Amino acid sequence: MDIQRDLSRHPCFNKEASGQCGRVHLPIAPKCNIKCNYCDRKHDCVNESRPGVSSAVLTPVQAMAYMEEVLEKEPRITVAGIAGPGDPMANWAETHHTLKLLKERFPHLLFCLSSNGLALPGHVDELAEVGATHVTVTINAVDPDVGEKVYSWVRDGKLILRGRAAAELLISRQLESVRLLAAKGITVKVNTIVVPGINDHHVGEISKTVAALGANIHNIMAMFPTPNTPFAEIPEPTKDQIAAARQLSAAYLPQMTHCRRCRADAVGLLCSDRSGEFSDMLRACSKVVPGADESRPYVAVATREGMLINLHLGEAWAFQIYGKNEGGLFLVEERAAPEPGGGPRRWEELARVLKDCRAVLCSSYGETPAKLLMERGIMVHGCSGLVEDGVEEIFGTGDLTSLKSRRKGLSGACRCSGGSGEGCG
Repeated sequence: MDIQRDLSRHPCFNKEASGQCGRVHLPIAPKCNIKCNYCDRKHDCVNESRPGVSSAVLTPVQAMAYMEEVLEKEPRITVAGIAGPGDPMANWAETHHTLKLLKERFPHLLFCLSSNGLALPGHVDELAEVGATHVTVTINAVDPDVGEKVYSWVRDGKLILRGRAAAELLISRQLESVRLLAAKGITVKVNTIVVPGINDHHVGEISKTVAALGANIHNIMAMFPTPNTPFAEIPEPTKDQIAAARQLSAAYLPQMTHCRRCRADAVGLLCSDRSGEFSDMLRACSKVVPGADESRPYVAVATREGMLINLHLGEAWAFQIYGKNEGGLFLVEERAAPEPGGGPRRWEELARVLKDCRAVLCSSYGETPAKLLMERGIMVHGCSGLVEDGVEEIFGTGDLTSLKSRRKGLSGACRCSGGSGEGCG
């Protein structure tokens, strides 16, 4: 891969391109798998301009509708990226499906994403296959003694780690991510958030380490103190502190000095972001109901007793199938789920069972079944609440934000941008 050619069209990797080439961040990844001590995430906050913030969250199909409108109004867009508002790898089914759709419909664009790296190593091959050209990994420490001060916890699958164990796992995955991405010819940028008294002395070591693994550029950014976070009382680094950190890093890697700390729904030129202007368009696209046609008139629900959405997709022994007509919602039937086991064949069979459904609602789901179902046009939504409320939203706006916010556990309570929402650039 000709890295210089790619850099020439990416405004975040090439300062000279930032005045002519634009980017759009598609906010399709709400879930997060780590908790950074400087992050607080809000999905609907149009007046804030910082990572982890978005006016709406889109499904992959909705993201394509949004892309069409964005390119019509801002033809200077050369890059489509995914930077949250959580972590793209913690939402791999949605991320992979979005990248596949982008490759099919907008092959002239560069595709990039920003991640904390925890779940990245296992997906590098797939990223290369769908044409991702640039990946940013946020690395705030390469020493667990430093890292355990930056992160509250990490969640690897069902395993939740804290303290030094969390930092050790996260750092090992981050460094492996850089190595694997570089080996695939994908351009790698490392973001580092400078926190005075925590990792400001450590930036040179980070840069030296990632440079040896194949990173292409380093973006040193100041932490912005955010209310309601453990680092809320730590002062923002001074310009002199950031300059000193960049000087240490410059001995090993080129520096990005024009970062705008983009929102998860950023759009336009770096010097002229239009996310506020396009926010109504983004919200309108988030209410487009994918699959709303005669071939998919139903919604499937995983429920124990028929009242609440409260079963994991893989635990459901049956699905209640709902339709809607002039008289309102109605229960069509209950369909048996495929027997457990059988690996991917089980989910192929489930896709066949639910082939006339535009969506399935469940309390949670695994990455593999969600990816397979979405590729077959069946959106998978993890949420909780009344069955009637969830089904009504699918037939109405398609927006399940209020139901998803009620989910219990770390994934529902987390208000962290996952360290990945530092801008896709």
